[in-house]
Amino acid sequence: MLFGNKFTIMKNISLLTLADLPAAFQIEQASHVFPWSEKTFYSNQGERYINYKITQNNQIIGFAITQYVMDQATLFNIAIHPEHQSCGHGRALLMYLINILPEKQINTLWLEVRRSNQSAIRLYEDIGFNEVSIRKNYYPTESGKEDAIIMALPLFGG
Repeated sequence: MLFGNKFTIMKNISLLTLADLPAAFQIEQASHVFPWSEKTFYSNQGERYINYKITQNNQIIGFAITQYVMDQATLFNIAIHPEHQSCGHGRALLMYLINILPEKQINTLWLEVRRSNQSAIRLYEDIGFNEVSIRKNYYPTESGKEDAIIMALPLFGG
């Protein structure tokens, strides 16, 4: 199954390299209320990962970190720099990832999202993700904990 037109969205999307990690980590820090630590961020690289960046004017403006095992992939992290949010960059990056996963024999993409992140939930639902479970009190908040919604997108391309 092909989601969108792969060739119209790939021009600014490429693999996230080791040289890109410092800039991507800065986006991580700027984009999330509770960002990953530097150690966690740098440890989510390697042969079991499919990590991409999106650039504009040769500057990294976002990234996606995805781990795969057998025929399943999990989107661990996606972030767009705050100055570039709400412009379709996150959708383009996610659609690019979704389009290449079947080529790697991945048939399901999983993710988790904060219950309060309604804009992300709307995006995921619009793309075709379905809610499959809830992890109670999973994410830290300033006043305690927040549920994580587990979502899955069947790709049927594996």
